[in-house]
Amino acid sequence: MTLKQNLVKINLPGGMVSAGDMYAILEAAEKAGVAHVRFGNRQQVMFYVEQTRLEVLQQDLLAADIMFELDADIHPNIISSYATEDILYHADWLREGVYKDILDLFDYRPQLKISLVDNNQTFFPFFTGNLNFIASDTSNYWYLYIRFPKTNILYAWPSLVYSEDIPRLSSTIESIVFGNREQFYDQPAIEGNVLHGMVTASGNFVVQPVTKALKLPDFKLPYYEGFNRYDSKLWLGIYRRDELFPVTFLKDVCKICLKTRVGQLYTTPWKSIIIKGIELTDRDFWEVALCKHRVNVRHASNELNWQVEDLCDYGLELKKHLVRKFNEEDVRTYRLCFAIKTQPKTGLFGSIIIRAQQKEVPCPDLSSECFEILYTREFNPNSKDFISFRNNVSRAELSPALVELCNYYYELQSTPERMAGMVYQEEEHGTGAEEQAAHIVYQCSHCYTLYDEVYGDALNEVAPGTPFDSIPVYSCPTCEAPKADFARVEMAPVENA
Repeated sequence: MTLKQNLVKINLPGGMVSAGDMYAILEAAEKAGVAHVRFGNRQQVMFYVEQTRLEVLQQDLLAADIMFELDADIHPNIISSYATEDILYHADWLREGVYKDILDLFDYRPQLKISLVDNNQTFFPFFTGNLNFIASDTSNYWYLYIRFPKTNILYAWPSLVYSEDIPRLSSTIESIVFGNREQFYDQPAIEGNVLHGMVTASGNFVVQPVTKALKLPDFKLPYYEGFNRYDSKLWLGIYRRDELFPVTFLKDVCKICLKTRVGQLYTTPWKSIIIKGIELTDRDFWEVALCKHRVNVRHASNELNWQVEDLCDYGLELKKHLVRKFNEEDVRTYRLCFAIKTQPKTGLFGSIIIRAQQKEVPCPDLSSECFEILYTREFNPNSKDFISFRNNVSRAELSPALVELCNYYYELQSTPERMAGMVYQEEEHGTGAEEQAAHIVYQCSHCYTLYDEVYGDALNEVAPGTPFDSIPVYSCPTCEAPKADFARVEMAPVENA
């Protein structure tokens, strides 16, 4: 007889959790017989517990002052992009203290999805929340884009929002939206300016005029796994192919954090975790833990750029199937990201969407599986303007059709207009001009970091002027890939000083 399983969901506000709090969660989970936990698209932690162990778990979580939901997702986690700050991107004014000050001011549990993200990063989606606060170039002021619940209708708030007003403004908007569902909830057409008028009439908020339109960077998903150097320290990204993190492994992670004074863990929308601030001298602690639990931190990039619905084993199995096919075909997926949707209105992030069309998921008969392939306008993963590429696609036809769509994307990137001005494009030289020799560098095939002998590599203590071939042992300063994974690349000639 199969025992009933209950789903426990714990929000980690802003995707940040202290090592001590995480350890308390894991201790309670382990005591209740939980072997693995997952991290969700909204940076929350989730796990299943047997009905017979539920009472013990609830008592332990309450004793540790940890809020949770049981078999429900009424209160979505507030997400933030702080996980990437200082290691993948650098904001002018958006620091950990700003995020924490805002999060601390929330005196209610939101039912709308709220996102707090930096405007110059691409690791976190911009518009998958209902209230999307995007940092502006003006210190402590944010753009606000409202995606009305159960719709793809996006409304740009006509003024910038002050940091300390975000919680109160969010509460006001939520009250009005839920109090006027016939106007603002799951409607085919919604007037955003009507909502704005109702909100401004209900309270005073500190605002600044929008003097410059929001400009988002082109999408590029950085490699977010393994040991990586920044400043004089390391950060470690950990991804799990099956989305399952062993409780025993995470407990060891928390112990190492506490031992080495690493304060926090960070979760990401790619269902991975990031640990920042690792001292170079403490790396061996982490290596031992990874070895002890057989945790691999060297997956191919084309496996890391997928979004699958939370707790969706069918979508996860389909992802694994497609990644295997991509590896067999050696498919390039750089600057693309994929989402597998089995349910409507899940709001996943992706430039290419695989949508299940069959009525039953999982499907009892693979031969009756059917999919629609869509892509966003200009392959922008933050767009909600979907274009259908193929309809009624079987599983057998799915991989070839996706490869065709990927090739179409790169054809668009290779048009003469886009190629113009690229450093590697051939140019005609005036007659009589002496042609300079091409400048040779070496590029990491994983994260595209360059080694240029003109500059050497200070992090690896390689002096300027050192030929790449003369370095006996070398690893990428960004992703730790070995020397053998660097390719020789011809760049534009070096200008004479």
